[in-house]
Amino acid sequence: MLRLFIAGFAFSPFRARVDEMPWAITQALPDLLATMLAGGLGSTYAINEGVAIHRDAIVETGAVVKGPAIVASGCYVAAGAYLRGGVWLDEGCTIGPGSEVKSSLLFAGSRLAHLNFVGDSILGADVNCEAGAVIANFRNERKDRRIRILQDGEVIDTGVERFGAVLGDGARIGANAVIAPGALLAPSQVVPRLGLVDQSPEA
Repeated sequence: MLRLFIAGFAFSPFRARVDEMPWAITQALPDLLATMLAGGLGSTYAINEGVAIHRDAIVETGAVVKGPAIVASGCYVAAGAYLRGGVWLDEGCTIGPGSEVKSSLLFAGSRLAHLNFVGDSILGADVNCEAGAVIANFRNERKDRRIRILQDGEVIDTGVERFGAVLGDGARIGANAVIAPGALLAPSQVVPRLGLVDQSPEA
């Protein structure tokens, strides 16, 4: 599945898991990143308390980055940003002020403007989320919170209660848009400002 959405996944540190379902990867992220950190990332990273930051990345004072996390070369994490639960930022990613990222992978050049939430998700390269856009990861409005996805007329039962989305390379998410839990967005797909994407069969 991930091969269809993210061209670089097969060449990433997670390539051995390219044929797994994305929700299995986001669930395993803390352990995957801890293993990468234990294996060493080289002298170009400064590592402290389970957080590895490339020496030319910028993490502003006031940002909170909780381990395990890896912030690659050229990344910018603004004051007020909050990274937790296992976060991997590929080269050149931007996390704007007031944005929260939880248990997610962001591939090269992806950007969260500000006041965004991204939970339990995988964003391809060059994805842009305008201000206030949310990728939700939990259906608190339902008694049965297990996430199911309607795709091509078939229902995929993820078997998990927490999963956000897979956003293909080059996707564009407009300001204050909401991506409901369990969405699969094709490469270069555009979600308009104030838009809603909900691929649940019960939507």
